[in-house]
Amino acid sequence: MFVRIVKLSFHEENIPAFLENFESIKERIRSAPGNRLLELYQDKDNKSIFFTYSYWDTEEDLENYRNSEFFNEVWSFTKKLFNAKAEAWSVDKLASLV
Repeated sequence: MFVRIVKLSFHEENIPAFLENFESIKERIRSAPGNRLLELYQDKDNKSIFFTYSYWDTEEDLENYRNSEFFNEVWSFTKKLFNAKAEAWSVDKLASLV
């Protein structure tokens, strides 16, 4: 299992636009080939910081998504709302206790 974690930091006034857009596209992201899970988190202390966690079968699946026209549309819209550059980590899941 391959996991992509992205930290997104927004201008406070842009948070509603981000959330509205995310709501409208989340199912399409989740249905991308190889995507197994999509989660959105908001920082408890700084409400302008969000994290997405997406689980992928392979790195190639993520790269195919990232190279898609759909991703380019999503990213072009989202990055205009930032107050800081996004940060991303690609990690391998080693253990999960549910």
